[in-house]
Amino acid sequence: QLQLVESGGGLVQPGGSLRLSCAASGFLVDYYAIGWFRQAPGKERTGVSCISGRGGSTIFYADFVDGRITISRDDAKNTIYLQMNSLIPADTAVYYCNALKLWHSYWGPGTQVTVSS
Repeated sequence: QLQLVESGGGLVQPGGSLRLSCAASGFLVDYYAIGWFRQAPGKERTGVSCISGRGGSTIFYADFVDGRITISRDDAKNTIYLQMNSLIPADTAVYYCNALKLWHSYWGPGTQVTVSS
């Protein structure tokens, strides 16, 4: 079964850090571009960061990231990471990863990130 599963979310205080993981099974992600998205309650899903396939030489971040988030991939582990630092309450959302290659697109079920004191 082809699937993506996110993990690493949780409750963190403002200023804290989390490392999200996106693990793929049933297919190899090395040729897939991977995107991280988030969706806050009552808002649309929006892109956070994306990384190209085959080594990840091209990376993009949304403007609101402001240097606080780093995306990386370990194709040997079939996993993509999102390191989030200096978290603020506005980062509270469900975070999703997406794998895209040509017309193939896979989504994970998401992981909840809550930033609150």
